[in-house]
Amino acid sequence: MRVIFTCGGSAGHVNPALAVAEIFQERHPGCEILFVGAEKGMEQRLVTRAGYPIKTVKVSTFERSLSWRNVRHNVSSAFKLPVGQREAAAIVKQFRPDLVVGTGGYASYPAVHEAAKRRIPTAIHESNAYPGLTTRALSNKVDLVMVGFPEAAEYYKDAKRVEVTGTPVRGEFFTLDRDQARQELGLTDSQPLVISFWGSQGAGHMSERTVDLVERWAAEDRRFHYIHAAGRDYEDMTAELAKRKVSVSSQEVRPYIDDMPRVMAAADLVICRAGASTIGELTALGKPAILVPSPFVAANHQYKNAKVLADRGGVELIEEKDCTGESLYCLALDLLADGSRRAAMGKALKELASPRAAQDIYENLMSLVKK
Repeated sequence: MRVIFTCGGSAGHVNPALAVAEIFQERHPGCEILFVGAEKGMEQRLVTRAGYPIKTVKVSTFERSLSWRNVRHNVSSAFKLPVGQREAAAIVKQFRPDLVVGTGGYASYPAVHEAAKRRIPTAIHESNAYPGLTTRALSNKVDLVMVGFPEAAEYYKDAKRVEVTGTPVRGEFFTLDRDQARQELGLTDSQPLVISFWGSQGAGHMSERTVDLVERWAAEDRRFHYIHAAGRDYEDMTAELAKRKVSVSSQEVRPYIDDMPRVMAAADLVICRAGASTIGELTALGKPAILVPSPFVAANHQYKNAKVLADRGGVELIEEKDCTGESLYCLALDLLADGSRRAAMGKALKELASPRAAQDIYENLMSLVKK
């Protein structure tokens, strides 16, 4: 069996594909898997690290606001479309897949579109509560649309078939124990652990507010253990902290959290954005969180993701415009002081988890192949 997974743009698009690819390898020894992504996308790093081959096509984003700069960008992107489509056609022709699966991002459009034209079984998966432009554009061309949130299904009126599967996450998120994870991180006292991250690309203003949070945390005798992953803002953050004479270790403020399943399992509270992949991990662990959705994503979809969890009592939702380092610090202290409240939040999140998501996606995909 040969399967193409195509995705890109963010970890929230790539990680679900990796989770399902793992099941295909387990169930079909010798199965050939190929990833297709963008030339400069983060998918190259994630897919290569997972051990899969990846080929690239030329794609570019489309901006929705009609500034002169965005209009020029969109014109340039439009000229890349036929180039990317030709590259995708060559990849599909050479690889001869039995199935092509897109999990979002502009990079997923060319290969899925080409496979649908050739009547190869095709499917897409949308992780967000509000669907992205790519999955909506492909929905009436593919054999199957799968969604992570039930709320997303209503946006696919023209699809042949829609299934609510949840969003797959790595198996470790369902099996790790908090106490064991704390021991492995060397946390032997009773102080709670708070972790925060805004994504590998950093977050500009939110990173500045995190500096304020860290300064307040350090000034008040570190009332909890703290780990922050700064992404590409790491050097700017550490320089600003040094300027303010705030001393932090390389474990407290670091570029990335490479062992995210373990660190998140050990945490008592998570402060982060509201991407679909992160939402899946929080629900899998039942981990109380303060979510600050990015206002700079398409159709404000992170806010919609966070609202689903907040409405069920699983998270505290703060919009970026209302967020300060002080407000984050104070809310974190309030939550850490109220164990019963955090327990209720964790329970609400667990009820939203989809432990069978990868399995359900696999079974739906296999039904296409068998048909």
